[in-house]
Order: sequence, then structure tokens, then C-alpha cells
Amino acid sequence: MEIPPQELNTGLETNSVASDQTTVPDHRADHCYECGVCGYIYEPALGEPKSRIPEGTAFVDLPQNWRCPVCTSKKSKFADIGLSNKPSGFAENLGYGLGVNTLTPGQKNLLIFGGLALGFIFFISFYAVD
Repeated sequence: MEIPPQELNTGLETNSVASDQTTVPDHRADHCYECGVCGYIYEPALGEPKSRIPEGTAFVDLPQNWRCPVCTSKKSKFADIGLSNKPSGFAENLGYGLGVNTLTPGQKNLLIFGGLALGFIFFISFYAVD
């Protein structure tokens, strides 16, 4: 028995739709933007008190004449760096590394410096041994 061509699912339709969706830039309110000149990072969750930009204001909703509060660069000098609390690194590598690749940069810092502090305390405790 042969399967009719209209019932045969090749998966090409879903792949072409998925590839179209990945080319569209995502300008969500929670994406952070970094100044290419000085490195200042605009975080929408914090806003910009110096320019009286309220918390939760997306980068695309900033006034057209808004400038970097550090170096006064134009909005065109900023680049989307994604979410502030996302795991660092490439998405395809997040499954490797004993689970530490899925940690956010803040969690990695806590793990590294917490481990160093614990090792230092352990090392210093040898002075208490008689």
C-alpha cells in the first residue's frame, strides 16, 4: 500500500516557517542593549533615572533623541545583547559542562568566588590545628 503524496509529511513546511521566525529580530521589553562606544548597558527593568526614563521602558520605546548617559552616543550605536539573566554562551553548548553551562553569569560568579572563599577559610583553619 502506497501513501498518497498529500498525506506524506516531509517536515519541510515546519522548517521553512521556523527559519523565517528566527530571522525576525526580537525587540522585547526585557532585552538589554550595550553601547558600542563606552560599554554602558541599558537595562529596561532598571530604566534610566538620570534621563528620567521609568523602569520597564523598552529600548525601542526610548525617545528618538535619547543618548547614552555616559558618552552621549546615539541610539544607533547600541546593540541588542539579549536577556540580562540568560545563561552565557551558545545555546547548543548549554547541555555540557557538568550542568554549570546553564547557570547565569551571576550564579557562576557566586560559584567561583564562593568556592575560593570556602577554600581560603579551609586553608586558614589549618592554623587552628595544634
